[in-house]
Amino acid sequence: MVAQCSAGSQSGSATRAAKPFALTRPELESPIPERFGNARLASATSKMSSRNDAPYNSRQFSVSVQVSQMKRPSGRAADQLRSIRITRNYTKHAEGSVLVEFGDTKVICTVSVENGVPRFLKGQGQGWLTAEYGMLPRATGERNQREASRGKQGGRTLEIQRLIGRSLRAALDMSKLGDVTLYVDCDVIQADGGTRTASITGAMVALADALKVIKKRGGLKGGDPLKQMIAAVSVGMYQGEPVLDLDYLEDSAAETDLNVVMTSAGGFIEVQGTAEGAPFQPEELNAMLALAQKGMTELFELQRAALAD
Repeated sequence: MVAQCSAGSQSGSATRAAKPFALTRPELESPIPERFGNARLASATSKMSSRNDAPYNSRQFSVSVQVSQMKRPSGRAADQLRSIRITRNYTKHAEGSVLVEFGDTKVICTVSVENGVPRFLKGQGQGWLTAEYGMLPRATGERNQREASRGKQGGRTLEIQRLIGRSLRAALDMSKLGDVTLYVDCDVIQADGGTRTASITGAMVALADALKVIKKRGGLKGGDPLKQMIAAVSVGMYQGEPVLDLDYLEDSAAETDLNVVMTSAGGFIEVQGTAEGAPFQPEELNAMLALAQKGMTELFELQRAALAD
C-alpha cells in the first residue's frame, strides 16, 4: 500500500496545510532583534503527537520566534514549509522505500536489511545502520558527472551520508536490532535545496517500514528497537530575516544556513550552521532554532500520517 501525505496544496490520503504561524517557548526566550521590525509575534502550544505508542510519543512544547511579514521568492511566509509529500512503498524490492518531496526537491530513500554486522561489531550483540547518499547527474540545473565515473565520492557526499547515518542511528536501540545491518540509500532525483534534510525525514519513514518487515520475518526478539522518530529541516537568515525550509534560490543567497536534526521527543541530534560574509548573532541563532522547532512539529505529524495504516 502507498500512503501519501502533504503539507500544502498537493493531494494525498493524508493532507494538511502548512499554515504560517509563530510559537512561543518561554524557556528559550531571548531578546528578538529590533531590526526584525516588519514582523509579527504570536504564541501557541503545539502537541507534536497524540499517539500512545512509545516511538511516536512527542512531548508538548512551545517555541518563541518573531516572524517577518516578508514574501520569499516562492511566495511562502517566513515560517512556512514547502509543500511536502511522503510516498511509501515506492520501490518493489527494498524492505522500506519512500519518495519524499520537499517542494521541487525529490529523494528516493530505501532501507535494505542484511544479516550480519561489520567486523568491529562482531560478538557485541547489536546491529548496525549505515547510509549512502548520491545525486543523479541531472538532478540539478546542469549535468554533474557521476561520482562513480570519477572514481571517488566527493567531500560533500561523504559529509551528508555520515549525517544521515548518525541521525538515523539515534532513532534505534541497536542492542534490540540483533545481528542485522540496515543499509540506507538516499538518491536525489531532483534538487532544489534541502536534500540532506529531506533525505533524513524520508529515510526515517522507510526505516520504520523496514523494521516492520524484520518483525514479520521473525526478527526483533528483544523488542522494538525504534526509540523515537527523527526529522530534519533547514533554516537560515535570508535578506536579514530568519526563514524556514530554504529552497535553492534562498540557500544560494542566504547569509546563514542551518540544518537542524531533532527527535520527536524534542531533543537535538545535530545543528550544522555556516555564516557567509558576516557572523550570525546569538539572538538570530535562537530565532532560527525556534523556526526549526516549529517546522519539526509539522514534519513529525506528516511522518505519523504516512505511517498510520
